[in-house]
This record gives sequence, C-alpha cells and structure tokens, in this order.
Amino acid sequence: MRNVVYGINLTADGCCDHTKGNGTEDVHEYFTNLFKDADLVVYGRKTYELMVPYWPERAKSLSESVSENEFAKAFDAIDKVVFSTTLVAAGEKTTIFRGNLAEEMTKLKRLPGKKISVGGVNLPSQLIALGLVDEFHFVIHPTFAGEGRRLMDDTKFLKQPELKLVESKVLVSGAIALHYVKQ
Repeated sequence: MRNVVYGINLTADGCCDHTKGNGTEDVHEYFTNLFKDADLVVYGRKTYELMVPYWPERAKSLSESVSENEFAKAFDAIDKVVFSTTLVAAGEKTTIFRGNLAEEMTKLKRLPGKKISVGGVNLPSQLIALGLVDEFHFVIHPTFAGEGRRLMDDTKFLKQPELKLVESKVLVSGAIALHYVKQ
C-alpha cells in the first residue's frame, strides 16, 4: 500500500497560517524533495486554490528564486486530486473527487505508485483522524506568529495517533524539520 505523507510549515507557537512567512530557500528545497518521492498530491478546495494556478504559473515562467522554481516544477509535475463538493473545474493533471473521503483515499492508497502527499489543514486533519496518514513532516520555523490558525484545532480523534520520530534536521534558516511515522 502507498504511504500518505503530510507536510506542513508551523511557527514555534504552532501557527500553520501560510501568510505568517516561511518561504526560505532551504524550506522550498525540503518540500521539493518530498514532492520528488510522491506521484500524487491531495488537497481540499481551499488549499488547492492557494496552490493552483500560482505554482504552475511559476513553473512556466521560472520567474522566482532557484529553489522556488525547482519547487514549482516538482509541484507542476505531480498529478493532483482535490476533494470538493463546490469546485466546478480544475487545472491540468487534476481530478475532482466528490465522494466519501475515507473510501476514496483508501482506494488511492491501494493503487500502484509512489507516495501520496497531502497538504493544507482541514483535509489532512480529517485524514489523520481517520488513521489514513502514515508519515508527517513538520517544519518548525524560528518565529512566533502570535495569532492565526493552529493545526488540529477542531479535530476529534477516535484514537489519539502515536508517532515515532525517525529523523530531525536543522535547516540553514534555523527551521527544524521533524519527520515522524505513525506507529
């Protein structure tokens, strides 16, 4: 079965709001490498609309820094699934799923292929609560947001997930990348 991998940036006080700053070269490189191990990325509508068309346009123009361009190319190369009941149309290499999240993700996990990357907050929280996420990559940035959304704020777990740390890495920017697997 394919592994579902969740990666997210967090501030030292636990904020996961993308507007709070986290776009250093080393962080883009870290997430680019995660995408290289995946052949599918899964989002909810809100995160999908944050990522597309922004990153595919950057992949075409190559108008950003080297690390951002590499991230854009890696992101653009991956097939995408967006879970949404309201999204009418999606970009290239994207499929919209409107069915049962647990059933559809279980089917995706059973298909042959590389890892499945998931991003955002709402959809991954649901997948984690369902026990469908296998690996976690938390990049903790050396800053305090003081406000903003926190990870798993509204998540109710039937069983609290147990994680095992398999790798930690201090990035040049001072961010710490933590890689956990579900036990």
